[in-house]
Amino acid sequence: MTVHEPTAPADPRGGRPVVPSRSLHRPLGQGEIALGPGFWKAMQRTNAAATLGHCEAWMERLGWLANFDRAATGTTGPERPGWSFSDSEVYKLLEAAAWEYGRSGDPAADRAVRRLTERIAPAQDADGYLNTCFGHPGRPPRYSDLETGHELYCTGHLLQAAVARLRTVGPDPLTGIARRAADQVCAEFGPERGAEAGPGVGGHPEIELGLVELGRTLGEERYIAQARLFLDRRGRGTLRGDRVPSGSSYFQDDVPVRDAQVWRGHAVRALYLAAAAADVAAEQGDEGLREAVERQWSHTVERRTHLTGGMGSRHQDEGFGEDWELPADRAYCESCAGVASVMVSWRLFLATGDMRYADLMERTLYNVVAAAPSADGRAFFYANPLHQRAAGTAGDGGEVSPRAETGVRAPWFDVSCCPTNLARTLAVWHTYAAAAGRRELSVLQYASARIHAELGDGRVFGVEVETAYPADGEVTVRVAEPPEGTAVLRLRVPAWAEGAVLEEGGRRRRVGPGAAVVEREFARGEVVRLRLPMGPRFTRPDPRIDAVRGCAAVERGPLVYCAESIDLPEGADLDRLVVDTSAAPVDGDGGRVHVRARILRGPGGPEGTLPYGRSSGTDDDGAGEPAEAVLTPYHQWAERGPTAMRVWLPALPAPLPR
Repeated sequence: MTVHEPTAPADPRGGRPVVPSRSLHRPLGQGEIALGPGFWKAMQRTNAAATLGHCEAWMERLGWLANFDRAATGTTGPERPGWSFSDSEVYKLLEAAAWEYGRSGDPAADRAVRRLTERIAPAQDADGYLNTCFGHPGRPPRYSDLETGHELYCTGHLLQAAVARLRTVGPDPLTGIARRAADQVCAEFGPERGAEAGPGVGGHPEIELGLVELGRTLGEERYIAQARLFLDRRGRGTLRGDRVPSGSSYFQDDVPVRDAQVWRGHAVRALYLAAAAADVAAEQGDEGLREAVERQWSHTVERRTHLTGGMGSRHQDEGFGEDWELPADRAYCESCAGVASVMVSWRLFLATGDMRYADLMERTLYNVVAAAPSADGRAFFYANPLHQRAAGTAGDGGEVSPRAETGVRAPWFDVSCCPTNLARTLAVWHTYAAAAGRRELSVLQYASARIHAELGDGRVFGVEVETAYPADGEVTVRVAEPPEGTAVLRLRVPAWAEGAVLEEGGRRRRVGPGAAVVEREFARGEVVRLRLPMGPRFTRPDPRIDAVRGCAAVERGPLVYCAESIDLPEGADLDRLVVDTSAAPVDGDGGRVHVRARILRGPGGPEGTLPYGRSSGTDDDGAGEPAEAVLTPYHQWAERGPTAMRVWLPALPAPLPR
């Protein structure tokens, strides 16, 4: 696919994945911001040139696209390729291609949208029902497995694909498909559904998100009301919790949404549900519902989130663990959960303007979303652990990986939800970089960009951002089109950026974490410059996280770093590496970081002896051989081949954090 440079869509404010009717801040449209050269533009170009075509080719090869052909011709049967939710991957790819066309105007992306739409349309039943796994000859009846069948989940992704097309080019055949599907869901699951009909929700939230966004885009309040109904029904224990080991919490069906204190159960399900709740709260002015999502966000971030921003501690059920249950080697941190976390935080930022949400987005985007795809965009991590004990085995690139937990990126998975989720996220990354308020422009994620934003009061504020971030912490904002009168420019200062300096109007001042705010009349050509401290730093875990107590990690700016066995001295084992935190980490070449370390002797002992004793080999007595450890940005790990890896390193000395 030839990559085209961005061109503004017909409606410059169009092309936004989230458009709340009520919010403190408005997301920018695809035509209001265009990225310049840098980290994220490179990822967008790779996504367009490689990932979209890669995903479609695999779905064609595995028969997931042909499922629609068989449904259309009535030739379905007991043997159907793919899991019950494979339709959703087609819809996420469709959404990604729609956003990419809105971003770049690439005719190949437009052809992909048309090609996929033409493949899907004939499979839709006369009443609007659209699913290739249920309701056809040789297949189970419609809605006969609401817990794990994913029918409503698939429909939700169909609706989001249609929204992407509507917001970038306007109504087209996909609009009619989505409207008929949404109408069928409302007819099947509306308020008149009786209790005797069984559970009135699906096991995997997503239909709620699709209904809200389609309702917003088409002005159909009944779709938003149906989403609210799904939310209100959940948490009543109507889904069969005995279908999964963790019970009803797996489906978030154990506690009503507005009563929950923390996210639990399957991580992606929980986060999609929270994003939908934030959407419904915004549309209906329900502050209590929004506050519930904020409360759940805070508790989960404080106690159930990994250093990378990854969410999900348990491989069983792909779920959240208990508070402080954050093991590095068993961290699941599904790539889709990273995408979903960004979705929730973005909605909460738009509603509140609180920079904490943009901070978590940055952490997750750099250390989960950017870590998942390979540099060439044709292989992916499904899970993102913080410790890989043994190097993985490189495959030949032509086989489906049967396991999510692999030490190398795989071209495709048996459950391949992550590649398409990453694709649709990268296609709209730039729309997360800034937001407009009534009289202010907030720059939230740093990348070189041209921004031409309409403020809430109708004035236009245009700026040019120049930066090499995250390689460098200098961010220069040049005013290209000043609004008349007084306006506000807000630049996010990340929580880690103690000692940041703002230069503007001939003055320099220190700014603390949160936002650097400039409020005055602006002149064309003037410069506001933010300098963020980017030296590498040690980070220590809360002592209540048992799994990594006594360890330290290294961060530089928004990037988390890791040690890879490929960089150790010959014969050294990664499990014998101890970092010396008495010496600060220092920058190395190529964005890498050097730390002083030791390679431990280890306690040793007779064969068959327990691995415990008075001496652990980590006493502060000069144990071990002095060494220098070279650390790599976590998002680049395993790019040079299979390798063992760890983020959290045993540390000497290891004082407790205050």
